[in-house]
Amino acid sequence: MTTHTRTTGNARAWIMLLLAGAFEIGYALSVGGSQAFTVPSWSIAAIIFFLLTLYFLSAALKTIDVGIGYAVWAGIGAVGAATFGSLLLDQPLTLGQIGWLAVIIGGVVWLKLADSPRFADKQAAAG
Repeated sequence: MTTHTRTTGNARAWIMLLLAGAFEIGYALSVGGSQAFTVPSWSIAAIIFFLLTLYFLSAALKTIDVGIGYAVWAGIGAVGAATFGSLLLDQPLTLGQIGWLAVIIGGVVWLKLADSPRFADKQAAAG
């Protein structure tokens, strides 16, 4: 496999993972709106988002290691649900919570950087 093919496949997997994270946010918000699956429209939306997030996560995990992929997916879902829950559902978000959500964002970014081909090449050359 050429470096270009590996890079293209890796980029595609990360796009799939970002989509899975976006659908996870939709799922979390829909579950909240479904009020324990008693509101049909929110319940249907939750099921659709759930199926979409599972599909895109499983597609991404064909290329990305499960530990890294799951951590990034969960981080995107957590930060997105907290942010959009605050903006759309008037759920309170304290300064302390915002700080810890920033830590999650930083961790997700570093996990992505650590999975980049340049970083892997530097690690291989150093080790």
